[in-house]
Amino acid sequence: MHLAYPAVLSALLFAIGVYGLLARRNAILVLMSVELMLNAVNLNLVAFDVWLSTTLRDTLHGGQALTLFTIALAAAEIGIGLAIVLLVYRNRGSSDVDRLRDTAETEADDDAEARAAEAALAADEARAATPYDSPAEKAEAAR
Repeated sequence: MHLAYPAVLSALLFAIGVYGLLARRNAILVLMSVELMLNAVNLNLVAFDVWLSTTLRDTLHGGQALTLFTIALAAAEIGIGLAIVLLVYRNRGSSDVDRLRDTAETEADDDAEARAAEAALAADEARAATPYDSPAEKAEAAR
């Protein structure tokens, strides 16, 4: 088996994954694109491990061992990623990545506006706590 075939297939899979990561707006499709990229790396690791074992008589099979760790990492990433996506979908009603980014930016702006409104309300309450607006009214109330 030539090394070029799995390397080209791996490069194509990785390119499709990068395109999906950059072009998709749905968070689940973004996670699938990351998985596709990880699988392309796994294919490359196994292909080079087989090539090294036939040419150099390498019996360690380090590429296959590293592939197993990558698969375990990908499984953990999907488990946590899907849990986060489901939580965001329940709270926001959408898993659109661009919409979530816009929501985060507007929440920061809303926090600043809320702080300004609270400060204005506190100033109004402080003014309302003293019933006298002018010195003439204070003198009249003192009589």
